[in-house]
This record gives sequence, structure tokens and C-alpha cells, in this order.
Amino acid sequence: MVEPELIYADAYRAGIRPDPVLKVSEWADSHRLLPQRAAAEPGPWRTSRTPYLREIMDRLSPGDPTQVVVLMKGSQLGGTEAGNNWLGFVIDCAPGPMMMVQPTVEMAKRISKQRIATMIDDCPRLRQKISPSRTRDSGNTILTKEFPGGILVITGANSAVGLRSMPVRNLFLDEVDGYEIDVDGEGDPVELAIKRTATFRRNRKIFICSTPTVKDLSRIERAYLRSDQRRYHVPCPICGVMAPILWQNLEWPDGQPEQAALRCESCQALVPEHHKSAMLEHGRWVAQAEGDGVTAGYHLSALYSPLGWYAWGEMARDFLNAKHEGPEKLKTWINTCLGETWEESGEVINQDSLMARREHYPSVVPLPVLVLTAGVDVQDDRLELEVCGWRTGEESWGISYRVLWGDPAAAPVWRQLDEVLSATWEREDGLNMRIVHCCIDSAGHRTEAVYRYVKPRQVRGVYATVGRAGVGRPIISAPSNRKQGQAPLPVKLFTVGVDEAKGILYSRLKEQTPGPGYCHFPEGDGYEEEYFKQLTAEKRVIRYTKGFPKAEWIKTRARNEALDCRVQAHAALCLLNPLWKAVEKNLAPRLPFPEQVTAEPTAATSTRNPIGIVGQANGEQLRRIVARDSWVTRRRR
Repeated sequence: MVEPELIYADAYRAGIRPDPVLKVSEWADSHRLLPQRAAAEPGPWRTSRTPYLREIMDRLSPGDPTQVVVLMKGSQLGGTEAGNNWLGFVIDCAPGPMMMVQPTVEMAKRISKQRIATMIDDCPRLRQKISPSRTRDSGNTILTKEFPGGILVITGANSAVGLRSMPVRNLFLDEVDGYEIDVDGEGDPVELAIKRTATFRRNRKIFICSTPTVKDLSRIERAYLRSDQRRYHVPCPICGVMAPILWQNLEWPDGQPEQAALRCESCQALVPEHHKSAMLEHGRWVAQAEGDGVTAGYHLSALYSPLGWYAWGEMARDFLNAKHEGPEKLKTWINTCLGETWEESGEVINQDSLMARREHYPSVVPLPVLVLTAGVDVQDDRLELEVCGWRTGEESWGISYRVLWGDPAAAPVWRQLDEVLSATWEREDGLNMRIVHCCIDSAGHRTEAVYRYVKPRQVRGVYATVGRAGVGRPIISAPSNRKQGQAPLPVKLFTVGVDEAKGILYSRLKEQTPGPGYCHFPEGDGYEEEYFKQLTAEKRVIRYTKGFPKAEWIKTRARNEALDCRVQAHAALCLLNPLWKAVEKNLAPRLPFPEQVTAEPTAATSTRNPIGIVGQANGEQLRRIVARDSWVTRRRR
């Protein structure tokens, strides 16, 4: 036969060749190499190191009838690498169209460069299938990898175009709880991606992997609850009874979390962690529910992390620290360590109970305060602002709440704000403090006026913000630039994650014991009944948009300016991101206070000094310490 006929015959035989009997875990054990620059344990992949991943990977093999595999997990468990093993298996042994989805396009590019490209380069079998990216027309780009018989597209859940680019047989949805609710107005990104597999409904494979977030909003939790809900049961080395490793069965002596051990529910023996490797090796997955028949669901907490990765003692210590530091830290621990969702209460905070715990401050600023920030809310006829004091653990003190009357379109009300922001605030030990950072909400009212005000004052730590709703959005994000009038330099506009900020504030308002996260309020100086009504004027509810749950904060009364001001003041603190240990070391209260200076700050200090501490000989050094890792200094670097 002539050469074209040979090529056609080879292609025909390749097309009708059945999928291999080889399983994903077997392929990984034979061919996957973990690089030194991207793995804690470089070298050949060993499924025996993480035996709980074997069944998960093998369910993704072509010979298994399961169509959807769900992994709800904690950290330090190797779940994403299991998905990467499947990706390599598809390229090498079961070619076809495949899509990998990350929360954002930027993250997709980073994963492609750091993980996927490295895996291809270090695996000879994959290098043979995918041309080097330097080759012209190689089909190997950052977001596209072509190989004989198939193609891999890597995209972000924030790109509707990427999600509907082509039909796919294999779909890897990674960290789905970080996806947006609605992408480009076209709906849920998970549903958009799954629709790409409709053509291959008979032999498709979908792997959904993520750390969970908030109960009733978590995508991975909903997917897991539709499945057969498997838990990994391991044998007790004493009595041999099989049971899952549960957090409530972990015990340690008081003050010694590093000695944490597992209490067997059957024989009540205390099992040290050095038995864990043998326990994992002989473990098995056990279904807890019937499921929908096509979805296999798996749940793993960090308690299963292999020896040498994340110890029970470390996990116990992190729990104690998170519990001490406040609800938001505990939420992170529950999500990333237990692999479980955080349940938030939608109840309205009682303003009367907050009023009842007001305190008498012996000075304008109480002794423990180390940093002052301010938050400003703009209305059509006034500015409302709150000055807050903070210390390590983000324990807060309300210092002053004020209403500045006047149309923000005119200059007088802004001059009043200047007087507040440039004033000194005396601490109990005689130290005169200045407001470090101030955030002003620019959305909705007098936006251009806000831009005009903050533009020349950004060097002093006064910034414009805009609030954005959305689960998982950070309290403060990197700024965008907004052009203001004809000025050549833009205004920096910071995005505030209002859902996260309000959730943290409400959890802190429920704290009853002074310490990390606790909110103190003074008697008087604006902290009257109306303030507490406004501070508690919203509640969190779950609403359904196009069939999908979405958390929203709704007003329970008309006015909520005090809540908005506190959110802005907290955002200002997050923007500053102080090095608390250094601040505490240098600004800890000292009595008597030496070398006190009573003179007003110089013009240079008031215009170029964002911290503005007066009354201490080494004030310039302290100013550098407090703001060393702020957004501003990071941007300058």
C-alpha cells in the first residue's frame, strides 16, 4: 500500500481500538514523576503513600461505569494530584477531548505553568505525545495542549467563552467552591461546563474536587450529598474494628496538643499516630447513602494526611489557635482541615444587648489600642464616619462615630472630614495617635467628589472603595485605577468583599468575652441607640437565583450607615495589614511615657506620614514597622 493508505489504516485502527484495561492508579505508579520544584516528596508517584486515593483514581478509569466522581476534602491530602494523574492517563492511554477548569483564568494559567507543564516535561511518555511549546504550530500553549487523538483545554470558571468552547469527554472541575455564582450572565459555570459533556453521556467522566466553604452555598457539598457519600474506614490496630477517623475521637492531654491520639469507639483504646500508615493501607471506602446511581462521592479530612505531611498534633494545635483567634479563623480551619462546611446563623443581632455592654473609657483611646483606622459612608447630604482602634487578634474599640452634615458635592463637608482625619487621639498612657488608613465608600453617592477628595490624599492612606457581594471574595482586593477628570494620575479604587466583612463582623458581635475579635463600644461619642440599630440593620439570607442558592445580606430597617462605616474601617485595617508582633513590641503601653511631645505635627508629617504617631522619639521607625506590608508598600515594591 502507498503511504497515505498506511496513514489512513493506522488512524482507523487507533480510532476503533478499545479503551485500555489499565487503571489510572496503575498508570501513575508506573509513569508519574513528582518534580522537586513542585512536590514535598519528589520522585516516582506511589499510590501506597496515599492509599485512600486509589479507588478515587480508578473510578476515573475508562473501564469503570461511574460517570461522576466527587471529592470533598481538606488540605494536605493529594486530591488535586490525583486529578493530574487522571489527566496524564487520558493523554497517554485514553485520548479524547478534555477540559480542566480552575476558579479563574489567571489561576488556570498558573496551574498550567507550574503543574501541568512540569508533569509533561518530567514524564517521557507524555513528552512523546505533546510537542514542546517552543515548536511553531505545536498545539502546546499555556491553555491548550494537543496530543494524538485529543486535546486538553485549561480555562477559568470566570470565562463563559472558555466553558462553552467545545464538547468534551473528560471534565476536571477543580476547587468548585471558588467559582462565581453566575459567569457573564450565562448561568452557573459548573452547569455550563457539564453541558459540554452531553455528547459523550455514555462514556463521559467528570471529576469534581474542592475544599468546602459555607453550608447551603457549597457546590462540593451539594454534589457530595447527591452521591453515595463514602467515608474511608480504617482498622483499629488494637481490636481490628473498621471505622472512619473522626475529629471528635481525637484526644490530647491539657496543654499538649502535640500528643494527640485517636480514641477507638469500639475498644476505647488510645491509638498513637505512628499506627496511621498501616491503618490507611488496610482501609476501605464505605458508602453511607444510596446516591443517584452514577455519582461516587468521597469525603476526606486532613486527619487522613499521611505521616510526615500534616500530623494530628499540628492539627490539634491549629484548632486551639483558630478557636482562640476568633470565628473567621475557626471557619478556615473547619473548611481546610475537617473538609466540612461552615454553618452561619442568619439571626439578627440584638442591638439592646450590644448597648448594654458599653464601657467607660478612661481616655479617648483605651490603653490596649495599637492602630487607628476610619471608615466613611457617603450620602447625598452628609458624611458618616467611624474611628476604630485595633490590637493583635483584631480586637476592636469603637472610638468615635460622627455625622458631618453638608452636600459632598461641595468642599465644606470635606474640610470637616480633613479635620477629623488629621486630628490626634490621645491614648490612656499619653501617646498621641493618628488615623493610619481611611476607606471611603465611593459607590452610589457623589462618586466623582470622593475621587477628587482621595486623589491627593492617597499618600496619607485615604482611599476610595467599592463594595462587591459574593461568597469567598476577600475583604480587600488589589486596586484598579479610575481616571478622575483630566488629571494624569488615576485614583486607586479598592474592592471590598462586603459579604465576607459583614459575616466576620456579625460573628464578632456575638463574642461575649474580651479577646481576639471582640468588639468594645464606649459610652457616648455617637454610640447611642440609633448607632446600634444601624449596626445590626441587616441579616444574611439564602435566595435562589436560576435554581442555585446565593447568600444575600438584606436590610431589616431603612438605615444601615453604621454597619457600612464599620465595614470600611475593617477594610482599612486589612489594607494596612500591619505586622502585629512588631507593632505590639514597639507600641505596647508604657507608663510613665517618656519624651512626650505636645506640639502639633509638622506639615511634612501630616501630608506624608500615614501613621502619624506623635510623642515618641523613634516614631519614624514605628511608622515604617506598622505599614511595612501594607497594600501601598507592596504596590510600590
